[in-house]
Amino acid sequence: MKPKVTIQDIADALGISRNTVSKAINNSEGIADSTREKILQKAIEMGYKQFSYVNSLDEFLSPASAAAGGRGSFAGEIALLSGVFFTQSHFASVMLDRFHRELSQMGYSLSMHRVEPENIASLTLPITFSKERISGIVCIEMFDRKYDEMICSLGLPVLFVDGPNKRSGFSLPCDQLYMENTAPVTEFVNGMLERGIKKIGFIGNWEHCQSFFERYTAFRSAMTLAGVPVEEKYCIKEQVPEEVEKRIMALKSLPDVFICANDFVADDTIRSLAKHGKKVPDDVMFCGFDDAPESRNMQPPLTTIHIHTQIMAFSAAELILSRIREPSLDYRIIHTETYLIRRASTRD
Repeated sequence: MKPKVTIQDIADALGISRNTVSKAINNSEGIADSTREKILQKAIEMGYKQFSYVNSLDEFLSPASAAAGGRGSFAGEIALLSGVFFTQSHFASVMLDRFHRELSQMGYSLSMHRVEPENIASLTLPITFSKERISGIVCIEMFDRKYDEMICSLGLPVLFVDGPNKRSGFSLPCDQLYMENTAPVTEFVNGMLERGIKKIGFIGNWEHCQSFFERYTAFRSAMTLAGVPVEEKYCIKEQVPEEVEKRIMALKSLPDVFICANDFVADDTIRSLAKHGKKVPDDVMFCGFDDAPESRNMQPPLTTIHIHTQIMAFSAAELILSRIREPSLDYRIIHTETYLIRRASTRD
């Protein structure tokens, strides 16, 4: 197997410091454009793969060197806005790898901008965001409706990956991408009911975002359509682990199974119950959502719903690039496939 090219390898090949190469690779300041271009060209030649998200090679290569490297011309910059940092366990971290590759193939760079609480309170954009150079905006983990409306009013193509809940019936004036939240939750509930398991609860703030809302309403709809009443005491809207723990321990009895808004809510709740001697699945079963890496390593492994991050990335790229090409298109709302994975936390 061909050894992985490192920053040190590039530095050695050029006879410069590792720090200088790192600055070029990560689009940092304090380096001349000519030096940056030379480093990036050498990185391409050597097959280096780990370029920063905020770095598009075409943006720094001259037309001549771009042609020599076989890459297309720079088409524009897509800004990613988010209110959180993505951990390796977050579905978006894997999705962004593929998304970045899809954009790069079309000549677009991807810049990432953190939206701070003060930005949301004042309805201002991050200081790193420059509207003049942006071709389109993608928002992930952005759930404040007023702020989202402000973004949609900038006059730029906008895509939301998930978004604020639509309980009021209001939908943002932009393209929207979601994972399929309804079908797998409905399948899970019906499967439990077929096994004679009827005491089913839900944990998670269903007003936090549209995906949580869809998962919650799918649970309630499946129960209602089956003629099984939802026991409200088992519907816990709190999301802070300590508050969830208080609510659960105040119950006189546990449900047969909890559906959680995502795997992390499930993990936190299972840990809280363990402190009180409650075991999964003996005392209560659990189902999460996301199929995060942790869900497979939990004891017992967590029943959950898998998100296809690769197809979400491809769909996101297609939505934002087609919006740039055809600004007058009707807004589109797309759900990508998910599927239920049964594991030991539900005695499967």
